[in-house]
Amino acid sequence: MRRFTTGLVAILALIALVSCSNLSDVEKAKAEGKGESEIYPVTVDQAWEISLKVLRWEGSDAIEEHKSEGYMLTSTGMNLVSYGAVMGVWVEKVDKTSTKVTFVTKRRLKTDVFTTTTHKRFHELFAKAVQLVKDGQPLPLKAPN
Repeated sequence: MRRFTTGLVAILALIALVSCSNLSDVEKAKAEGKGESEIYPVTVDQAWEISLKVLRWEGSDAIEEHKSEGYMLTSTGMNLVSYGAVMGVWVEKVDKTSTKVTFVTKRRLKTDVFTTTTHKRFHELFAKAVQLVKDGQPLPLKAPN
């Protein structure tokens, strides 16, 4: 019986390791055309700052910035309903006053039912932040309602 239990634990641990997402999975997903994109009436620099702020509003861990390549990566930790997520934001110039922002998120544990930040939530907060910037207001420390 002890062998069976040890074997079962080993198999479950292997499944958990195989099914965990990491930051490179986010990059691969973007390369495969996954993620949700929106075009916003802001400059690339404004979109970059707004993206950082939205990720912070959503409780991200440290943000890995690759500004010269136009993307950032981060994650969120475990909470009561989720093992967390890994996320990336790509910021691409459309023209002088418009920027395409793509958000990719993957559940840290692929079998998780819930995730932290969704595509919809990211873009809702981003749009609110754009409006604040357009109104000449500073971006607050906490997410706007």
